[in-house]
Amino acid sequence: MSPVVWQSAVTPASVSSRCAIVPACQSLSSRVSLLLISVPPPTHHVSLPPQCRTIMKPPPSQHALHLHTDTPSQQTRRQIVYPRDWSTDWVTKSREDGREYSLAPVQMSVGVPGQDGTADFLKDNLQDEAAYQLMERFAQWGGNFLDTADFYGPSTSEIIVGNWLQRQDRERFVVATKVGMPTDPANPHKVGLSRRHITQAVQDSLGRLQTNFIDLYQTHLWDIAVPLEETLRTLNDLVRCGKVRYLGASNLSGWQMERYLRVQEKLGLEPVVSLQQYYSLHQRFSELEAFQVCKGSGVGVLPWSPLSFGLLSGKFTRYTLPDTGRMATMTSAFPRVWADDQLWNILDVTKRIAESKGKSQAQVALRWLLQKDFVASVIIGVRTLQQLDDNMGAANGWTLTPEEMAELDKVSQPEKPYPYRSRGFDLENRINPFNPPTSV
Repeated sequence: MSPVVWQSAVTPASVSSRCAIVPACQSLSSRVSLLLISVPPPTHHVSLPPQCRTIMKPPPSQHALHLHTDTPSQQTRRQIVYPRDWSTDWVTKSREDGREYSLAPVQMSVGVPGQDGTADFLKDNLQDEAAYQLMERFAQWGGNFLDTADFYGPSTSEIIVGNWLQRQDRERFVVATKVGMPTDPANPHKVGLSRRHITQAVQDSLGRLQTNFIDLYQTHLWDIAVPLEETLRTLNDLVRCGKVRYLGASNLSGWQMERYLRVQEKLGLEPVVSLQQYYSLHQRFSELEAFQVCKGSGVGVLPWSPLSFGLLSGKFTRYTLPDTGRMATMTSAFPRVWADDQLWNILDVTKRIAESKGKSQAQVALRWLLQKDFVASVIIGVRTLQQLDDNMGAANGWTLTPEEMAELDKVSQPEKPYPYRSRGFDLENRINPFNPPTSV
């Protein structure tokens, strides 16, 4: 693989007010596709002030992906974090609203060993040593972002990451985790986004991760039992006291994402910089609301399950049962999957495009996500080094043509309910270059 030379750098003046700072990628041996992106030692460094924050996006040919590894039993997911006060080289892309996006460093999500009480579809994952091997390979490629959650295990995933980090230089890695899901069914206080639970949960996560700070702390879900102001003030306090550097959210609807941003803006609190969401060619409903909010507000979207639990991998057909992977354990879903004509139409198109480009169907599905201008990075899930290498090929040295993107958009377009299907209600034919649309 040939090295990548970054041609441009962001200056402080070009960074928007909403920003997340990406740590510098140091000397890496080779270029990587998905999450693993390797570059020569940076030649232009820009020190940005701590108050600068902006969601970054790589140019189409140099996208980054997060790696999600199914280490034992519980998955780990997602996220993009950018420690402050780091110097970094940037590859920038200007968007129609003037914001600048830059290439994020490689990221990896880590799960945990199977334990009683975990969901069926999270069982039978990798053991500790296999997880360490994937993280080692990830680091060899230049990866420096690790994401987990207190819910995975519960807690075991954070322990695995923390133990592995002890063998590494902590300053090279960006560590993220999540809070909100129940971690002890016998204790009603160990769940949700209350001040009591968050303050205890962050302390416990820091101990398991064996670190003094968390680079990105993410709410795992929406908590209907706690006032949002309480949650966001608590998270803001964690940033101010240095235990957390940046904040993210997961699994929100459009109005919930809007509430996060408006409450934080009204109260002058630390803003959320990323939203991780279930999104793929087979699941596009977040485009209707949540991603509209993200794009208009400069929040990066981080799709999880980009291959729709393996359905878009091309490993099985309408007439063959999957015998490996997570889908093999989800037998109750088979009748619905077989009856989903749109899914098989999508797979027909990805197969044809993949054959024409000498790529895999999984790479085509991932590449489609990477070329969406509101997607900051993509979280992939792998069990083997072979899967990791294949998925990384989605972002290395090739693109889908505008015609191929349009064909994939069309075949995967979900049926829109009212009022989204009502053409003309948004006067979409009117054009004002000084008020560009933010629609996805």
